[in-house]
Amino acid sequence: MYNFEFVKPSSVEEAIAALKEEDAQPLSGGQTLIPTMKQRLNQPSKLVSLLGIAELNGVSAEGSTVTIGGATPHAVVAADASAYPALAALASNIGDPAVRNRGTIGGSLANNDPAACYPAAALASGATIVTNSREIAADDYFQGMFTTALDEGEIITGVKFPVPEAANYQKFEQPASRFALTGVFVAKYADGVRVAVTGASNDGVFRWTEAEEALSGNFSADAISGLTVDASDMISDLHGTAEYRANLVKVLTGRAVAAC
Repeated sequence: MYNFEFVKPSSVEEAIAALKEEDAQPLSGGQTLIPTMKQRLNQPSKLVSLLGIAELNGVSAEGSTVTIGGATPHAVVAADASAYPALAALASNIGDPAVRNRGTIGGSLANNDPAACYPAAALASGATIVTNSREIAADDYFQGMFTTALDEGEIITGVKFPVPEAANYQKFEQPASRFALTGVFVAKYADGVRVAVTGASNDGVFRWTEAEEALSGNFSADAISGLTVDASDMISDLHGTAEYRANLVKVLTGRAVAAC
């Protein structure tokens, strides 16, 4: 590791001011940032920790919406997001205990790893990403692998999840990292069904719209039996071919629907 400056502000305003300095970068749980710094793939001169900002931590439920602070660890989401059981279950199966107690929802969504779990939950739920300056619909937020709508110096302060009538997340995990080799989050709302897929596409998290249309008319695994998933833009690596991942999308979607 190389030398860098570390600051831990106590408010969002202080954090934003610190991030205006050259080569400053926000630090949430650090589960991705710190390893990349050790490998010299990322070399910020200043880290601005968000963990000391009380307003960014915690889970609350009001009406049909669950709001989670951007610096809330996965373990807290798992324990406190009982108003949205599928989301709590997803959080409880991220990484290992060390990762769950340190990693945060805001950090995960800001990094937008193509195999992370939270992007699928946010996209399938039609969540709203709240930052220090605006609110961004999930459909507009995710813009490709490791790419989001966040501007430089903008931080995630919270995420608003509309609670669906039924939901389930199915993950076929890579056993060493417990990232999703492929993961599918299905959420059923009064106005239709949303299906989001992570871990499968070279473009990152995406919605399987054909399945959404079929399931909105008939919410059963049989509704997608005649569908196929295009493998042309799927990830192909030593863990699985593009065709394998495309098949997993369909299989996991059926399992998620059956588990709702």
